[in-house]
Amino acid sequence: MADAHTKHHDYHLVDPSPWPAVGSTAAFVMAVGAISWMHHMYSAAPLVFGAGVLGVLYTFIAWWRDVINEAEHGGYHTRVVQISHRYGMILFIASEVMFFVAWFWAYFNTALFPDELKDVARTAYTHGVWPPVGVETFDPWHLPLLNTLILLTSGTTVTWAHHALLEGDRQGVKWGLILTVLLGATFTCVQAYEYSHAAFAFSGGIYGATFFMATGFHGAHVLIGTIFLIVCLVRTLNGHFTPTQHLGFEFAAWYWHFVDVVWLFLFACIYVWGHGAEAAVGAHH
Repeated sequence: MADAHTKHHDYHLVDPSPWPAVGSTAAFVMAVGAISWMHHMYSAAPLVFGAGVLGVLYTFIAWWRDVINEAEHGGYHTRVVQISHRYGMILFIASEVMFFVAWFWAYFNTALFPDELKDVARTAYTHGVWPPVGVETFDPWHLPLLNTLILLTSGTTVTWAHHALLEGDRQGVKWGLILTVLLGATFTCVQAYEYSHAAFAFSGGIYGATFFMATGFHGAHVLIGTIFLIVCLVRTLNGHFTPTQHLGFEFAAWYWHFVDVVWLFLFACIYVWGHGAEAAVGAHH
């Protein structure tokens, strides 16, 4: 009977955890607070929303702490379990790709067919051209190009940190992550400055809506990726990660490269191509 609970396999059968229930409850409270706040239903709505946000953040921290303990001290993350985690991260990034496909679809559906006869409202707004008449787009060779260089550079620094980790160079990992975090924060600041000087708004037309949804959704991913890398930096300073076991770091690097690639598409399609279309319309007139 002593061997009844002995583990004879490489898989991790997760122990009962309170965090799914706690997280879903907190998410529900956050959603109720957000909806109530937006509809001005009662004065305490911001407090309800804030409580929900704190609950969600606490769930993140506590649940991931448990996962880290399983990896660092429990010995549960065998090679087989790590493969399963990699599949999970790949599927998660694939789902994020489909989010961006939706934003690109919304943009190109109007940009390529601005004079769609079946959509009278679209034609009335665009006047049959893209960008719509009167919309002043960003110069792609100014701040957007700067942000492109910043993100590409951050991709090299996180790769440097990854290779340093594989070679057991702790100082290289630390400084590579520090530089990547600083570059990610700089990107966010530059984008916020760019937004503050936009000649168009989110509301009032499909150009602003599609532009800010696509670039803003990417900006949110940059912010999330920066936090992801900060957590990896803290874990590195605490002595976590080894050359053979560093899934948390590896997933952060994957996510960051995904953010880089999406930005290249945004820069080429929305900034460069969109601005070129504006220049062509101006020359025609």
